[in-house]
Amino acid sequence: MATTVRFTIGTTIDGAAIKEMHAALDEAENSPECRIFVLQGGDGVFCTGMDLEQAATGDAKDGGADFFGLLKRFTTTPRAVVAQVDGRVAGGGVGLAAASDFVYASERSTFSLPEALWGLLPCCVLPFLIRRAGFQKAYTMTFSTQPVSAAEAERFQLVDEVTADPGAVIKRLAYRLTKLDESVIGDMKRYFRDLWIISDAVEEKAVGEFGRLMSTPEVRQRLSDYATEKRFPWER
Repeated sequence: MATTVRFTIGTTIDGAAIKEMHAALDEAENSPECRIFVLQGGDGVFCTGMDLEQAATGDAKDGGADFFGLLKRFTTTPRAVVAQVDGRVAGGGVGLAAASDFVYASERSTFSLPEALWGLLPCCVLPFLIRRAGFQKAYTMTFSTQPVSAAEAERFQLVDEVTADPGAVIKRLAYRLTKLDESVIGDMKRYFRDLWIISDAVEEKAVGEFGRLMSTPEVRQRLSDYATEKRFPWER
């Protein structure tokens, strides 16, 4: 059996994509020899976050809860979760990277949190981004909405390594991780979670705030405008 299971993310995240990622994680966890679950995107795009058209008509609160649950699973699964990033990362895509154990990115990769432009906040992303990169960088990325380069993201530890050959880096990691029992990986993740603040109360707050913001008339109108006219809020 392979030591690595790979999953290619679509450009955006919707309910079906979340279910597919859970299924791929199930595959990784059911493979005794697997130690690494790799998330990868397409050419030039890792993931741009929420599917805006679906969000215009879907249940925002359920979507937020499902997404938070996926990110939380990344931090508990007895497998190493690796984000292999080559290109643009935005919104929930930043959450996928931040919740991963290792992030390897190409030089052309960028990371941004544009939610405030829609009248939203990256509610479910922030607990995991703060955990990985610290409060101030999470705060300024949210406030400015501006993208940061892979090199800058590496400086504040959202990215572990900027590399032109992520395959070689992952191969070296896989060699080391095959020496670990999967129970050790699970125990380590549980212990580190106990040392951090992502509690049930934090999850409830994140999901609740996301649902509140998504339900406001202003946000619903912006999403509707995008779904029907492909018009972004800043194009009004």
